Amino acid sequence: MSIEWYLVLAALLFAIGAGGILVRRNPVVILLCLELMLSAGALAILSFSRMLGDGDGQVFVLIVLVVAACEVVVGLGLVVAMFRRRIPLDVDETTELRG
Repeated sequence: MSIEWYLVLAALLFAIGAGGILVRRNPVVILLCLELMLSAGALAILSFSRMLGDGDGQVFVLIVLVVAACEVVVGLGLVVAMFRRRIPLDVDETTELRG
């Protein structure tokens, strides 16, 4: 299979994630869409790495996945803290978290 199909799939996944971020207002769904966008970028990096026959792209994708996992941990911690304080879980209404 050629690299174009992988890049088309990565672009489609990235577009779905970006659309989800722009349309949805729930922070959990926004985090999921961010993960989808990061996975799309990782797929593009892996496809270019395979095309070049180089293993450096795989190492970079592992670093991206670790950063994505850290981002989810922090984001879900914020969502749980907002839920416990009875703050509305709408992104447009979250002004109570300021200093």
